[in-house]
Amino acid sequence: MGDIPKGRLLSLDAFRGITIAGMILVNKPGSWTHVYPPLLHADWHGWTPTDLIFPFFLFIIGVAMTFSFSRRMEEGGRGALYRKIIWRSFIIYALGLLLNAFPAFDLENLRFTGVLPRIAIVYLISSIIVLNTTLRGQIAFCWSLLVVYWGLMTLAPVPGHGAGVLTPEGNLAAYVDSLFLPGRMWQGTWDPEGILSTIPAVSTTLFGVLTGHWLRTDRDRKEIAAWLFVAGWGAILAGMLWGIWFPINKQIWTSSYALFTAGAALQFLGVCYWLIDVYDFRRWFYPALVFGMNAIAVYVLSSIMISLFHYIHLPGEGSSTVMAWIYQNLFAAWLAPKNASLGFALVYVVFWFSVMDLFYRKRVFIRV
Repeated sequence: MGDIPKGRLLSLDAFRGITIAGMILVNKPGSWTHVYPPLLHADWHGWTPTDLIFPFFLFIIGVAMTFSFSRRMEEGGRGALYRKIIWRSFIIYALGLLLNAFPAFDLENLRFTGVLPRIAIVYLISSIIVLNTTLRGQIAFCWSLLVVYWGLMTLAPVPGHGAGVLTPEGNLAAYVDSLFLPGRMWQGTWDPEGILSTIPAVSTTLFGVLTGHWLRTDRDRKEIAAWLFVAGWGAILAGMLWGIWFPINKQIWTSSYALFTAGAALQFLGVCYWLIDVYDFRRWFYPALVFGMNAIAVYVLSSIMISLFHYIHLPGEGSSTVMAWIYQNLFAAWLAPKNASLGFALVYVVFWFSVMDLFYRKRVFIRV
């Protein structure tokens, strides 16, 4: 086993690793026709475990900011940090466009949004807020953005539908996307990573920032962990209560969804922190640490590989894609459809763990 890095918040690395492994698992089934419901996003209102993954990642980015920004301010000052933030945002966004275009590179139908583009934009906006406000200002921004988005989505009228309509076709976020979002949209007329829903996604990251401030205090670690659980339950209950008027919905990233998922993230981080940083159960989390230390790299590389599987056709008459051949011959031939689809996803996660484990042992950590 490679040496576990020192001087890091290992619970956060483990949380990041579990999240990215979950992201690969739900995004890379053997067949989208046969997927267990918990591994799919909710059709509209409501949530599934899959709906927790993306906000978890944004929350983790916020927590990491409080640690990395303070260190980099000491090393190079504000100007150097701003250059790093802008460059990192550009690279992440460019990687997102690359994944959207790969492998056909049909630029006329390029999607300009997605997971990595949203991460890049939210990271940039959140960084600017963090660097120019105090803790009190960050709290104000976090809650104000949620309230403003709630007001826009429920009070601003949409032509042909009116105000407060939260259907896929009638909500304000979809209308704004249809007016201003260039390129191909994921759902044709709107996009789950669209323009307006970026507002509450910034709040998701700021919840992570506020959590990072708490983790950096000098309080006893058991006290820190306990309050992570308390705050987590409070946010979950507040999100559910808000959901009565503004339903929990990942597709338009409602304010109740941002609050609810922040609470779930606090709970999950609390478990990791309690086990790793309080009771030192580090070796049990080794696979999570392996993924967490190269999270963006494994996400990009695994996405490129699966795209090639779907794109490359095997030689011969009536040939199938590499993906179809692997799924049909190695999984569907002996497993029930949903188990075959899940089996492929699990094997794919294990494969990329083995690759990232090699990176980890060789101390290769790809930073963006």
